[in-house]
Amino acid sequence: MDWIKKAWEEYVGVLKQYAEFNGTMKREPFWMFVLVNFVLASLLGIVAAPLVGIYQLAILVPSLAAAVRRLHDTGRKGLLLLLALIPLVGPIILIVFLAQPSQMTPEPMESAPAADTPGEPEGA
Repeated sequence: MDWIKKAWEEYVGVLKQYAEFNGTMKREPFWMFVLVNFVLASLLGIVAAPLVGIYQLAILVPSLAAAVRRLHDTGRKGLLLLLALIPLVGPIILIVFLAQPSQMTPEPMESAPAADTPGEPEGA
């Protein structure tokens, strides 16, 4: 029962970052989110089928954000999420990318402060 609590915490954690497309997301939290999302949609389909569409629409942005962050964690651009639009092979390729282990890439560097422009006195 401990894994159920952990899965629920991961699900709620993704919902708290519902529109955060920057950063990364490790493999386990992402797949826990997918699992809980699948179970909730299935249960909702059994209890009240018309509400499944509303639930899926409500969870669309958090799902996209989680997938983009997961792609970032594998060292890929978030735009690769558009592979899902290619019939048959696109979703398969995307699942393979999402299932791969994290890449140890350095964090993106913040933009360096602009150097003093010539002709301006220092401290101006």
